[in-house]
Amino acid sequence: EVQLVQSGGGSVQAGGSLTLTCTASGFKFEAADIGWYLQGTGNECKLVSIAGHDGNEHHADSVKGRFTISRDNAKNTVSLQMRNLKPEDTAVYYCAAAFPPGTPPPFVYCSGGYLQGWGQGTQVTVSA
Repeated sequence: EVQLVQSGGGSVQAGGSLTLTCTASGFKFEAADIGWYLQGTGNECKLVSIAGHDGNEHHADSVKGRFTISRDNAKNTVSLQMRNLKPEDTAVYYCAAAFPPGTPPPFVYCSGGYLQGWGQGTQVTVSA
């Protein structure tokens, strides 16, 4: 079955760095876009970054220049490197798979059925 398992995260001081990793199985990983979302109010997930199936990466304006993507299709992994973290980055982060021809939408219900698979979520806490 489609499965995504997250690792990483934790607590850092403002200006510090963290890496989140998503390990996938049960689908054609190399064909899928992988989105990184943060959970806002209620069950709303906001798109932060995309690891494109074509090797490109895209980032929301709020994290552009601070977050970068690494993708290894041979290992079915995607990592999000988060640098110069700010207190407003504090949130639960999810990775999610979008099967072709779909791409991760900017807003979606966290763990919702619109996307084909979700990680379990991981807490990122940034203190001032």
